[in-house]
Amino acid sequence: MRGLILLPLLAVGILALKGLPSWGQRPAEVWVRVLLKEAKEPVVVKTPEGEVSLRRSLPGGVWAEGKVVESLVLEGPFRLDGRSYRGSLWVLPSMSGLFLINALPLEEYLLGVLPGEMPGGFPQEALMAQAVLARTYAVHRLNPQAPYDLCATELCQVYGGMGVETPVHRRAVEATSGQVVSLPAGPGVHQAISALYHSDSGGMTAGSEEVYGRFVPYLRPRPDPFSPKRAWEVRVSWRSLLGVWPSGPKQPRQGNTKGLSEALSVPSSEEEAFALLKRSESGRAYRIRVWGREMEGPEATRFLRALGLPSTLIEEVQAGPEGLTIRGRGAGHGLGLSQWGARGMAEAGYGYREILGYYFPGTFLSNLAAR
Repeated sequence: MRGLILLPLLAVGILALKGLPSWGQRPAEVWVRVLLKEAKEPVVVKTPEGEVSLRRSLPGGVWAEGKVVESLVLEGPFRLDGRSYRGSLWVLPSMSGLFLINALPLEEYLLGVLPGEMPGGFPQEALMAQAVLARTYAVHRLNPQAPYDLCATELCQVYGGMGVETPVHRRAVEATSGQVVSLPAGPGVHQAISALYHSDSGGMTAGSEEVYGRFVPYLRPRPDPFSPKRAWEVRVSWRSLLGVWPSGPKQPRQGNTKGLSEALSVPSSEEEAFALLKRSESGRAYRIRVWGREMEGPEATRFLRALGLPSTLIEEVQAGPEGLTIRGRGAGHGLGLSQWGARGMAEAGYGYREILGYYFPGTFLSNLAAR
């Protein structure tokens, strides 16, 4: 496949994506490689030609039906672990098993992504905004030097294969075919952005510094008036708090000769147990102190999310004999598009272009096309 370019809809110039892969037969297609799983045990794959048994062969290789090869491609559609998938299955040896990778055209991949990321009952304009973002996220992650581009879980984008496809999600994908969100990357050149999204901003989206520790111009705090601002309450025991304690913790009291676990199990005061020292521009917890140790920015965010908090938009913290009671609102990291906020905007009459423009200020809507 030849390289691809993007033709901006809202600006003059060419958007070029460098390093796109060379898989597939049709030059206008972008293909993606999705890691379905790393198999540590033998697996059976169902293909149009029949079942194929696979396992890793030492010191390195793939054992398939009595033969050992360096790698293997099984033409699809195929079935693995009860799910059906389009495209083909690439089988590569890993350090401890086999990488099972689904290679398929980008637009077909999106048919299995959108249902896992946004409910079909959302307005069509919200679904179309989500389709553009899912496509942009995938294009941004293309990496020919890596064994695969994406995973199939919430760590990347949830991908369920053919079995989850629905007509309403297909319409959203087809209506936005090839469209991505981009930024200028040089004279006459644009590049796909890192298209992040989350469930519910809680009324205000987050800034990139809170999660990344660095400035990203299109990931800025923005009021999200259509977000439902759902409240939550999480109880965290002292033992659970200790379980996610960062490595190399600071002793809470100088000269304390007790073991860390014993010392941290009974805080002498609520302020010593937990203190919210600073909020970010979006109102989220930015600097915290837990048992004398201060954490700021991404470190504080990682710690709070590890406690099981839906978001870091904390409104109240109470300490008791058993642990902390933390109350807040929102769900997710807060960066980029709020899915529930997008639903509200669509219900208020905004189109998907306006939704994307609001959550990603200064960006462009562009088309993927063959060079």
